[in-house]
Amino acid sequence: MSLSWIWFGLAVLALIGEVLSGTFYLLVIAAAFGLAGLGAWFGLTWALQMAIVAVAAILGVLVLRRAGVLRKVRSTDDRRDVNVNLDIGQVIHIDAWRDDGTSRARHRGAQWEVKLVPNVPQAPGLHRIVEVRGSQFLVTPHTSLNTPAHETHT
Repeated sequence: MSLSWIWFGLAVLALIGEVLSGTFYLLVIAAAFGLAGLGAWFGLTWALQMAIVAVAAILGVLVLRRAGVLRKVRSTDDRRDVNVNLDIGQVIHIDAWRDDGTSRARHRGAQWEVKLVPNVPQAPGLHRIVEVRGSQFLVTPHTSLNTPAHETHT
């Protein structure tokens, strides 16, 4: 078996790993393996093939870094991100609070368990949803100063 097919096989495995992991690192490694396979196809020595893999991988990562592709994605908390959960920022009405700082409220046609953020006095009235924890809303008292345009009262 020709050495080029080994390199091409490694490139395919790296591509499969790329699809499963979603990183660009394995894409760079797959390209480096492919280039080494081409080098083997054209009869380059084992040492040159290894050099091709090393140089191609290093240059590929540097290009990705320079392009900003590998920057860490900002870690977001989906429970508080309005782009993930459209309930965030919505206003609901609380009739009364239990002693443990919880209540029930109607929102979007369903009853939801509601919990008040810590260190806030319990008062009935309008509250803004600041976090969604499963089927529970974490709320803070509503203030008209930071009312978004998409607010709904239910």
